[in-house]
Amino acid sequence: MTSSLADVASSDAALRAFLHGLPGVDRVGADQRAAVLGTRSIKTTAKAAAIDLAISMVDLTTLEGADTTGKVRAMCTKAVHPGGGAPKVAAVCVYPDLVAVAVEALRGSGVKVASVATAFPSGRTSVEVKLSDTALAVAAGADEIDMVIDRGAFLSGHYMKVFEEIVAVKAACGQAHLKVILETGELATYDNVRRASWLAMLAGADFIKTSTGKVSPAATLPVTLVMLEAVRDFRDRTGRQVGVKPAGGIRTTKDAIKNLVLVNETAGDDWLTPDWFRLGASSVLNDLLMQRQKLATGRYAGPDYFTLD
Repeated sequence: MTSSLADVASSDAALRAFLHGLPGVDRVGADQRAAVLGTRSIKTTAKAAAIDLAISMVDLTTLEGADTTGKVRAMCTKAVHPGGGAPKVAAVCVYPDLVAVAVEALRGSGVKVASVATAFPSGRTSVEVKLSDTALAVAAGADEIDMVIDRGAFLSGHYMKVFEEIVAVKAACGQAHLKVILETGELATYDNVRRASWLAMLAGADFIKTSTGKVSPAATLPVTLVMLEAVRDFRDRTGRQVGVKPAGGIRTTKDAIKNLVLVNETAGDDWLTPDWFRLGASSVLNDLLMQRQKLATGRYAGPDYFTLD
């Protein structure tokens, strides 16, 4: 942190004062700007490039109680070879107990293995369990950890508790990158989204992520806009760049491209790489592949042309 931020987390009072001193979000303005940017039209070669970029940013995800080793292996194969010459995706995201399966299947591919931890999706457990959950995934070979914050603590104003948990999980990650899930659908206001974004970044997050995908609304464009403004302003203030990952509700190529436009117009093209922007999704990949096929051949492939997840 820069000297001006060095003492922000020195006490609960200092952290509260900083977070509540952030500029308020103009809700109407954020909604309108996101709506306007969402109408941008991208055609022909630019659209083809945007589709391939979006594919390369996908965290292909399966987070269901019925997940099996076979399903994870099949998803990993699709992650590396989506079909039709499309680029590989950024990562495969699974529960900690399936990390070893994904690591084995993706070895040498360059596709990262991400794992949710810290009692995903609720986060309702002790710090000790959260750290154990993280350690299990890291020991199995996870490159990235997606943790959930304690929304109850945050909404009760216990910011230091949330801060200290993120710091502890970051330490448990070792060399693995940490994505901090804010669960924006439960934060109620854009001001809270901005505060939670800054809190996570001050605590050491490598990425801030909108949602678990288990709560509605999830990754809305205005919320992603607020988070992109936060990472832009954080880098301006500290010199450290933090990534953004909208997750949940991104189902179509139009949804994906709207997010790319939002990134370019809000944070800038420095964030338009898989290193700094991800799309958390389980269903958008097939639509991207179908649209890619349409651009290449002039014909739509059926929804079952590509493997179904």
